[in-house]
Amino acid sequence: MVASTSSRLETPWTQTVDLVTELRAAWAWLRRPRLWRRVLPAIRAHLSAAPASTAYAFTLFVTWWTLRGLGDSTEHRLILSASTNLINMRHNPVQVLVASAFWTDGGFPWTTIGSFLIVMAAAERWLGTSRWILLFAAGHIGATLLTVTGISHAIDHGIIPFKVAHATDVGTSYGFTAVLAAMAFRFRGSTRLIWAVTLIVVLVAAAFSGPSFTDYGHLCAMVIGFLIAILATTVWRWIDRATARRAARELDEPAPTTVGVADSAATPTASG
Repeated sequence: MVASTSSRLETPWTQTVDLVTELRAAWAWLRRPRLWRRVLPAIRAHLSAAPASTAYAFTLFVTWWTLRGLGDSTEHRLILSASTNLINMRHNPVQVLVASAFWTDGGFPWTTIGSFLIVMAAAERWLGTSRWILLFAAGHIGATLLTVTGISHAIDHGIIPFKVAHATDVGTSYGFTAVLAAMAFRFRGSTRLIWAVTLIVVLVAAAFSGPSFTDYGHLCAMVIGFLIAILATTVWRWIDRATARRAARELDEPAPTTVGVADSAATPTASG
């Protein structure tokens, strides 16, 4: 039993937590004395364990500050050039896929930056930086490609006007949604189901209340996040069980006994 436990592979996809237990631990931490002395080190530790999310939030602040110093017309042209609309995706797909993820349209992105420093940082601490980046990129790129394909099909069949092909579309919401969907698998029990159902209901309601191609992109990103999490969890659990079975078989097999030349020479023989 000990060997089976120690042979388990360390992967975040199979490391789940109970939300109620986590909240109780957080409340107990908050109630400990001298909270004001512990808050700053805790924030520093939280952000240092999530370098990609922290850097992303800082980059969003820098790009917003850059737009603030430009005129309205220049700002609009810059946002339009980085948008993942149909025209840009046909001419510069790689450039706009990368650039669009680091710009925000509108005022100061308080909610976006705060969400990255809290929610996305927590996801990165769970998954690790490389897995978080890959998951975020898969949601951003995958949902964008699916949405643009749908827009192209709708324009060709006269369902939506051609002006949609020039629409502005920048932001982090597709990648954010994919990570948010995958985070359901961080929890066990009913919390996982509640998390997933709540996300589905919110995005479906948004798509039906005021349908736009961005709403459908969020639905695509959510499905991508769910599929990646299901696939990764299933594969790693299978690997974990296979590793445990192999370790158990090695414990049950007796050690082979070999008799070498040195052993034969050491055996006493009768002299003639």
